[in-house]
Amino acid sequence: MITGADARQQAMLNPQAQTWWQEVDCGFQSVADVFEACVNEALSTFSSVQMQAYLEAARFLGKLGRGPEPMLAFLEEWPSVATYIGSGDSTLLPALMNLVRVLQKSPNSHAITPLLQTLAAVARRLQSAEQLQFYLDIAQDLMLRTTGSIHGHHSTHPSPGLPEFFAQAPFLTRLLSMAGLKNWVDYGIRNYGQHPVRQIDYFKLQSADSRAVLQRERHGTLFADVERQLDLYLRALWCDSGLLIPYSTTGDELRQPVPYYDTLGLRVPDVFDERNGISGVDRYRAVLAHMAGHRRWSRPQIADNWSPFQRLAVEFFEDCRVDTLLIRDYPGLRHLFVALHPQPLENACDPETTSCLRHRLAMLSWALLDPEHGYSDENLLDFARRFYEQLAEGESSTQEIASLALAYVARTRRQSDQLATVHFDNTVIDYRDDNRQLWQFIEYGDEEESFTTQRKPEPGEQQQGLPPRHYPEWDYQSRTYRPDWTSVHETLHPSGDAADIDRLLHKHSALAKRLKRLFDLLKPQDKVRIRHQEEGSELDLDIAIRSFIDFKSGATPDPRINMSHRTNGRDIAVMLLLDLSESLNQKVANGEQSILQLSQEAVALLAWAVDTLGDPLAIAGFHSNTRHDVRYQHIKGYSETWSDSVKARLAALSAGYSTRMGAAMRHAAHYLENQKSDKKLLLILTDGEPADVDTPDPRTLIEDARQAVQELDSKGIYTHCINLDPRADDYVSQIFGQHYTVIDNIARLPERLPQVFLALTK
Repeated sequence: MITGADARQQAMLNPQAQTWWQEVDCGFQSVADVFEACVNEALSTFSSVQMQAYLEAARFLGKLGRGPEPMLAFLEEWPSVATYIGSGDSTLLPALMNLVRVLQKSPNSHAITPLLQTLAAVARRLQSAEQLQFYLDIAQDLMLRTTGSIHGHHSTHPSPGLPEFFAQAPFLTRLLSMAGLKNWVDYGIRNYGQHPVRQIDYFKLQSADSRAVLQRERHGTLFADVERQLDLYLRALWCDSGLLIPYSTTGDELRQPVPYYDTLGLRVPDVFDERNGISGVDRYRAVLAHMAGHRRWSRPQIADNWSPFQRLAVEFFEDCRVDTLLIRDYPGLRHLFVALHPQPLENACDPETTSCLRHRLAMLSWALLDPEHGYSDENLLDFARRFYEQLAEGESSTQEIASLALAYVARTRRQSDQLATVHFDNTVIDYRDDNRQLWQFIEYGDEEESFTTQRKPEPGEQQQGLPPRHYPEWDYQSRTYRPDWTSVHETLHPSGDAADIDRLLHKHSALAKRLKRLFDLLKPQDKVRIRHQEEGSELDLDIAIRSFIDFKSGATPDPRINMSHRTNGRDIAVMLLLDLSESLNQKVANGEQSILQLSQEAVALLAWAVDTLGDPLAIAGFHSNTRHDVRYQHIKGYSETWSDSVKARLAALSAGYSTRMGAAMRHAAHYLENQKSDKKLLLILTDGEPADVDTPDPRTLIEDARQAVQELDSKGIYTHCINLDPRADDYVSQIFGQHYTVIDNIARLPERLPQVFLALTK
C-alpha cells in the first residue's frame, strides 16, 4: 500500500530513481531525502550490474534493524570507495557485505555503522582493492579475537575496541602501512583482550602504550606520504603518466610481493625502509625508474616454446639492458642501483647439490653494474663483453637481448640446474619488477582487455544534478576531524516571480536612494593613466605631436600614441550565505512579516546596491536535515548580474529544517577561494545557533562552526556573522570571535544589512 508520503516522495524522483526506490523497499524518510542524489552519483561510476549489486546491498543494510544510518552511510560512501580503488573490482563489495553479515550475527552489530562511515576515508588513503581487503581482514580478526573473550565468556560480550578501531581507522591508515597496522592491532589484542576498559583506551589511542606502539610501527617511508612527488617524478623525468597503486608488504615471509605493472597501473609497496644509505623515497624512485624503462624500451615476447630457465635468463638480461639505458640517460641512477643490488659471492652456490642458475645470473647482473666486480668466471666475462658491445651500437632491442640470453643459458647449462633446491641468497633484486609484462602467450585470453575498456552509459540512463560533496566535521571531544562526515547537496534555487522583488525595492525606494549615495562614495574614483599604449581608450596628445614631428623630420615615429586608464581602488569578492532554517518562518514581534520576508527585502537591497558598486557577489542559502542531507542552494553566482533570473530565485525563498553551519561555510569557501580578488568576505545571515536533529549535544556544531571559521581564516577568507537572535552574544562570540553583528530590532534588517556591508568593505 502506497501512503500519501510515499506518493509525494515518488513524485519527486525521476522514473529511473522511482524504480530503484521501490527495489530497495525502504521506509526511512532520511534515506528518501538523499536517495536520488546518491544514485545519480553512483551512475557515473557503476555499470548496470554493479548498480544492481549496489542497490541490493543498500536494501540489505536497510533491513538490519539498525536504523537508517548504515544504509545512509553505504549509499553515500560506496561510490567514493569504488572510485578510489577502481570501480572494475567486483570482489570487494561481497567481502564488505560478508563482514557486515558477520558483525550482524555477532554481538558487534553496533560496529556496522562506524565501519561504513569511515570506509571512504580509509579507501582514499589505501588506493587499492588489495589494501582495502587486507584492512577488512584485520578488522574481522580483531572482532573474532576480542568478542566474548572477557572473563572467559563465549560470544556474549561485544568487542570493546572494534567500534573505536573503525573510528580511528582514517588516522591510523594515514600513519601506518598495512603490516604496521596489523602489528599494532595484534599488540592491543594480546595485551588488552581481557580488559575492556584498557582495550577501549588502546584502540582510541588514549593510552601511552597505544601511542608508543604506534610510533614504533611507524617506520620507513609510507607511499601515501610521497605519492604526489613520485607522480611528478614519473611525469617529469620519464614522461610517464601511469597510475601508482600501492600493495601491502605483509604476508608470506618466504614470498614477498614484488613490484609490477599492468594495464591498471604501476604497483609499488606501501612502505619502504631505508637500506644501505638509500632513503625510502629514493628506493621508490629506483623502482619507478626501472618500470618506466621497461615501459619505454621492452617489448613482449612469445613465451610458449621457451623453458622456465630460458625465460628467467631473458628477464635478467632485459633488466640489465634497461638499467644500462637508464644510467646512460641519468648517470646518477648508478649509485641507487649499485646500493640496492645484492652482491653474490662467486663460490657461494654448490652446483653438486643446488640449482645455481639464479646465482650465475645475479652475478652477471652485478658485473654489468659494477666494473670492479672482481669475478673471474670466463663465461661471465665473455657475455659481459658481448652485452656491452651489443648496446654500444644503440639501444638494442628485447628480441636481440633475448638471443644473447638464450646463448648464455645454452653455454652454461648444467644438469644440477633442474634440482628442486634453488640458491636464492643475494639473488633477489627488489627494485626490479617481476617482468610479467615481458611475456605473451598464444592462448592469451581477452579477459584482461576488459580492464582497459571504458564503461559506456546504459541505454536510457540519465544523470541528473551534481554529486554530493563530502566534508569533514570537527569532533571537539576527541580534537580530531570526522572524515567525510557531512554530505552537501547543491542545487540551483527554484524560481518565483521577479516582480515581487521589484515591488520590495519600490517599497524601500527612499532607503534605496540613500544607500545609492553611500555606495557611490565607495566606488573607486581615482583613475591611473597608463601612457605609451599602441591601443588605448583615448589619444595621448603630447606623444602624438612628438611622433608627428618625428615623422615630418624623417625619423621613425613612436607608434605608442594612445593611453588608457585603470581603476586604482577596491578589489573584494563577497559571498552572502543565508540560513534558511525553519525558524525563519516565525513572525516578527508586533508585525505581520516573517523573518524570511524581511531577509528577502534586506538581501534584495544589498544585492542591488553591490551590483551598482561593481563588487563580485554570490548569494546562496542552506539548511540541513541530518549530516547526510545538507542542502546548499545557489541564488546568485559570481558571473551573474542583478537580473530577473536572480530576482526570481530570491523571490522563491522558503525556509525549513535545521542549521548545520560548518558544512555550509566550507562549501561556500570552496567557491569563494577561487575568486581572484585580493580580499574575500564571507557574510553569514542567520537567526540562531548551529543545530541539527541528529546532534543532541548543542556544543558539537558550535565547535565545528568555530573550527570552520579558523579553516577559512587560514585560506585568507574573512568571515562575519549577522545574527538576528537577541540572545546570540554567548554562542556567536565562541564561533566568530569579535567578527559579528547582532541586530536586536529585526524590523530594521533591510536598513542594517547594507550598512554592515558598508562598514566591512569601506
